[in-house]
Amino acid sequence: MRRERIRVRIGKGGGGNYFAAPNTSLEFIPSGCKVLDLALGGGWVENRIINIVGDKSTGKTLLCIEASANFARKYPKGKILYREAEAAFDPGYAKAIGMPIDRVDSDKPLETVEDLFEDLTEVVKNAKGPVLYICDSLDALSDRAEVVRDMDQGSYGAEKAKKLSQLFRRLIRLMANKQVTMIIVSQVRDKIGLSFGRKTTRSGGKALDFYASQVVYLAHIGILARVVSNRKLPSGVIVRAKLDKNKVGLPFREAQFQIMFGYGIDDVTACVEYIKEIGALKQADIKESEIKGYSRRLMRGSAEDELYETDRLRKFVEKRWYEIEKSLLPQRTKYGA
Repeated sequence: MRRERIRVRIGKGGGGNYFAAPNTSLEFIPSGCKVLDLALGGGWVENRIINIVGDKSTGKTLLCIEASANFARKYPKGKILYREAEAAFDPGYAKAIGMPIDRVDSDKPLETVEDLFEDLTEVVKNAKGPVLYICDSLDALSDRAEVVRDMDQGSYGAEKAKKLSQLFRRLIRLMANKQVTMIIVSQVRDKIGLSFGRKTTRSGGKALDFYASQVVYLAHIGILARVVSNRKLPSGVIVRAKLDKNKVGLPFREAQFQIMFGYGIDDVTACVEYIKEIGALKQADIKESEIKGYSRRLMRGSAEDELYETDRLRKFVEKRWYEIEKSLLPQRTKYGA
């Protein structure tokens, strides 16, 4: 039997280059933080399911508010639906932060998973343009069987996980075709009796992990404080976001940013801190002594100067981010180009 020799052509600049440049094949909603956008692969991916997970005071609802504001700017005729189950949504504060409250439908609170199923099914079937659907939060939803069941006859979340799986299985492809983006907020819960692995979990079982394209875990890592009238008062929090799953970019990337009370995400400070972390202050024309209060000094100046400097920092961060990603990844594909 004759054995033929097979020649394989090795392609240059293959696999690594796919993730070393912005993904133009998908549409994204900016998160309000450039470093987080880069970690996500471009921002919150549209027409998919996104899960934001975190403990208290980690900015879960704030990220939804900023996503709503950016979605409204990108799609002037887009529809925003905010469904909350905690009876804690404050429209006045959301508007002060930047949510276009006059364009947000928040008049239909959810109580059970069945309510979510019925509402989302109706929204998807009747969608005639881009829709942003926010569920805040999944952990506050029960199921109708639990509502009528006695307190000592709990299902331990099994029914909720099963129904969520049925919901996503029926609607996931239809959501993509109808341009419906869904952001689901989840709160972490401590696992009982475990001494290894992740010590926290969230309701919904494996359904969310399976159907969500982006799963972001938020962690509270510090408190910002300012001295006013000889008193040190909290003015914000420092949050770290880690991509536990990312189907539109490289997973397990992290982003750190500050949230200022009454303002939102401090994008400028996040960019400056990232530039400092990678040791590129000199290349970015930033002095070490200028880092502290960099964002506040910009706010005191003219709007034009602030916009110019913010845009410059974002472009510099994006350029260096992809340079680092390119150096990390293999520069050719396994089977050739």
